[in-house]
Amino acid sequence: MQTVLTIETLPQSGISASAAFAQEHLSTARDLLEEDGTAALAIVLPNAAPDHDDWRRTLARDLARAYTPKRVNVVAAGDLAAANQMLAYLRDAPGVTGQYLAAHE
Repeated sequence: MQTVLTIETLPQSGISASAAFAQEHLSTARDLLEEDGTAALAIVLPNAAPDHDDWRRTLARDLARAYTPKRVNVVAAGDLAAANQMLAYLRDAPGVTGQYLAAHE
């Protein structure tokens, strides 16, 4: 089963957003991954400038490695429809893990 963790707001600065995610949401992501019913975790973040890309890729990769064989992916989308399309793809793509996918709207 794919579990979805949606974060609606983060600071605009990449470094501030990374710190805020680590402080406010990382433990929730880990708790979800430790649940028996979670086979995959998709973390949905708001769209952001390119200075966020590196920390988001690192988040996806590091969590995927730490919790293998469970899958972890990070999705960035500006609206619910775009997020839902990517989530549907990930739900049906069991080989995809450790990826950061950003919607281009």
